[in-house]
Amino acid sequence: MIENFFIYTVIYFLFFCRVVIMKLAAIDIGSNAIRFQISTVLNNQDEISFKKLEYIRFPLRLGHDVFTQQRISPKSEAKFLKLMKAFSLLIDLYEVKDHRICATSAMRESINGLEIIEKVKSETNLDIEIIDGEKEAEMINDSLTLFINDEQNLHIDVGGGSTELNLYQNGLKIASHSFKIGSVRKLENKEEPESWLEMKNWVNNHINGKFQHIVAIGTGGNINKIFELAEKKSGYTLSLKKIEQIHDYLIGYSLNERINVLRLNPDRADVIIPASRIYIAVMKWAGAKKMKVPAVGLKDGIIKSLYEKHKDCLF
Repeated sequence: MIENFFIYTVIYFLFFCRVVIMKLAAIDIGSNAIRFQISTVLNNQDEISFKKLEYIRFPLRLGHDVFTQQRISPKSEAKFLKLMKAFSLLIDLYEVKDHRICATSAMRESINGLEIIEKVKSETNLDIEIIDGEKEAEMINDSLTLFINDEQNLHIDVGGGSTELNLYQNGLKIASHSFKIGSVRKLENKEEPESWLEMKNWVNNHINGKFQHIVAIGTGGNINKIFELAEKKSGYTLSLKKIEQIHDYLIGYSLNERINVLRLNPDRADVIIPASRIYIAVMKWAGAKKMKVPAVGLKDGIIKSLYEKHKDCLF
């Protein structure tokens, strides 16, 4: 009897371990917005996938403060602390297994960024990790595995404060670089002409004359919105010509009209045009005629990094 009880207990334990659902949370502290996502890890016949449970995008434009004043203003700091407290509560309420918080260019360049991070730690017990452009690109790349193939791919990630370029050949990354060029930085006229020349030279040195055919992969909130405006019926690829058409369509409207007629969020309506110009410029320099838009970003890379950390004890 005791032996049978032991056997059933082991069977129940093993079954339970197979069906347990792990929840993971990612916070991406960008220059234009802060993104919060909770995902569950699903295992269907040993095929791992992630299901989004909660997603919040809050338009706290830290880049506006940092790129104009080199510091996060008291008003933005107060909102930021409230936001982190709200996210901390959601992490607790959803019973999240683990979380990771990554901050990019605005927090990197803010002279009071570390001070604010210490306040967040003191008031919420949340740890914020400032990552450099190369680490940011690496984490985003980790979420692109399904879209990088044997073609020559140029991954273009345009954020509020920086643009990351990653070159792939036969599925392997062969070059990458981060540039201080971004939609918010460009909007605030805080870009240096040297940065554009540096990016153009990087593309010329690594691509031109070396590849006859290259396909771009675009990530970032603005290219996702451009893809949405293109009203694609199927697939996830846009032509350079279509991106240029969307750009020309957008500049035909004033900022007020983009908000009230096209119904773009205010923090998207002003940066989408400078962002589209970055994508277009890089594609032209590289000779890329089309772009894949997989609608993934840093938050997805964070979720994947957390899964890799815990996968051995899950299934």
